[in-house]
Amino acid sequence: MAEPRSVVVTGASRGLGLASAVRLYRRGWTVVAAMRSPDPGLQRLRAAAGAAEDDPRLVAVRLDLDDPASIAAAAAAIEAAVGAPDALVHNAGVAAVGCVEEMPASVWSEVFSTNFFGPVRLTQELLPSMRAAGRGRIALISSQGGVRGMPAISAYSAAKGALERWAEALSHEVAPFGIGVTVLVAGTFKTDILELTPTYADPDGPYAAHHAGLIRTSRWILRAARPPERFAPALERALTERAPFARHAVGLDARAMVLASRLLPARLFQRLVRVAVDLPPPGAFRTDPVRLATITRRVEEREARR
Repeated sequence: MAEPRSVVVTGASRGLGLASAVRLYRRGWTVVAAMRSPDPGLQRLRAAAGAAEDDPRLVAVRLDLDDPASIAAAAAAIEAAVGAPDALVHNAGVAAVGCVEEMPASVWSEVFSTNFFGPVRLTQELLPSMRAAGRGRIALISSQGGVRGMPAISAYSAAKGALERWAEALSHEVAPFGIGVTVLVAGTFKTDILELTPTYADPDGPYAAHHAGLIRTSRWILRAARPPERFAPALERALTERAPFARHAVGLDARAMVLASRLLPARLFQRLVRVAVDLPPPGAFRTDPVRLATITRRVEEREARR
């Protein structure tokens, strides 16, 4: 019998990664679950998948995308376990809420390290074996913020946008070796990232009205969020397609975003986003005293450094 196909899923201990790893395991794949805390993460994954503790088709490796040494060690562990993986899924990610002025530089670095530079490094480590095997699929999980820049999550939007542009370039480079690339633009799903995302929004600062509007609209957006298990079939299909490069929107809201981005002029799209998330109109605060407000968090950080 042929060996089962192997897939590496980063961030497989929860959310979209967990749901995807469970589905792929149940569909016969050998799943290498890459996560920061592999012991509790593997237990959670086994329980969700109904897998035995000694099942060789479910393997966990430690991976910290902020640590180059951890990435190199994880790649070595992956190749020791399955050789050249048939698929690599870049799912792990972090987000942060806050306007550009409010967001500390360290948070920008963390968001880019986890969402962009980490996946690049892991791909660099695994590509030699995938090239030698002459096969493979690399799937990158993007978001609506990667399609167009979204207010108050600019760091996350920028990192996901960079991930998409890198995926496009990468696809040209690896296609001659039989390796394909797919970007999946995920809509809103009920995952831990919605609850665990830290906020740096200053409720009394100059962007208070922005955040108030975003909070109002986010409530009904979250009510429409779908369970992560609805995402997993789309990922499975993506891992078996043959095109050198593909991009798919997963979820009604993601499909609407991608379509609007393609069809609408920039000015109209900008206005649509502003109305949809209830932001103040252009020029609203030009003469308002709120324009003179300071960023409370920045003042606190400056005082803490003294």
